[in-house]
Amino acid sequence: MRILFLETHPMWIHGLPNGFKDLGHSIKLVNPNDEALLLSAIKQFQPNLIITIGWTDANDTLEKQSKIGHYTQSSGIPHIYWATEDPGYTESFTLPLIERAKPDMVFTICKEKLPFYQALGIEAGYMDFGYHSSTHFPVKPVRHYKSHAALVANGYPQLYEKMPDHLRFTSLVSLVDPILERKLSIFFYGRYWDEMKKIFINEVPSNYLKGYLHYTLANQVYSSADIVIGVQNKKFQVTQRTYEILASGGLLLATDTPAIREHFTPHRDLIVSSSAEETSNLLDFYFNKPEVMNKIKQNGIKAVERHSYTARAENMIKQLRNKQIIPWYID
Repeated sequence: MRILFLETHPMWIHGLPNGFKDLGHSIKLVNPNDEALLLSAIKQFQPNLIITIGWTDANDTLEKQSKIGHYTQSSGIPHIYWATEDPGYTESFTLPLIERAKPDMVFTICKEKLPFYQALGIEAGYMDFGYHSSTHFPVKPVRHYKSHAALVANGYPQLYEKMPDHLRFTSLVSLVDPILERKLSIFFYGRYWDEMKKIFINEVPSNYLKGYLHYTLANQVYSSADIVIGVQNKKFQVTQRTYEILASGGLLLATDTPAIREHFTPHRDLIVSSSAEETSNLLDFYFNKPEVMNKIKQNGIKAVERHSYTARAENMIKQLRNKQIIPWYID
């Protein structure tokens, strides 16, 4: 197939599009806000499928969403939307986008939302996050990124003011504070951490705040830190970074959730903790056993393989065929 992705954000263009490439499909990436480029891509590339993703600069206003709907519908080409903001923003973002962009099928990262979409008469399927080996793979430790621990994420101070008891923030405290208490180095990569230091009991040294990290450099951090913090946002979903950290050979210390245990085996593929006390005990245990830490890293690399974006793309095609969105003979 020829597949047109209406997206240019680094977080998305290095993942699923490459999964389709692995399967032999031709891919083109276009910012839908550039109408001339979009029209040219539809005319010259002649895609068999159009895919839009998530909540980015490409679709973050009513006008942008309506334009996407106008051009995809007028083209007559099947349009797929991957709802990566579910379930937190289903009503406030996903549904309004669906109403304006009118995709032929919606894929959601949240299984529990499938009956919801179906009840509204919206064709829907399930597809989780994943990783791609072209961007997330192990490398030799980089001196600049070496630390006892690392956290790659944004701080979200506005969300914290509204929902301080959100799993994301309670997890942060339970996973990070024991590291700070031991005076171990933990580097924070991402925005707004200068506004979030207050949530921790122990002091966060200013030189630990490293600021924005480009998406394509994250695997160097994951491969260089002794432990990588993987806070979870939902009990029954895993974050995309969960897969990316493991694929990069990082030793993941994650929130202990049902979703984590569904996909991985704790203390074989990764480390899990549900409290600050448990994190303290785990730090004491693992930092004295580097050979065990290395073994878990290797197990994690193997365990995450089935979550590649190549596998995700293959599954998406299967669902699209079953729903007759694309012809049955497409692989």
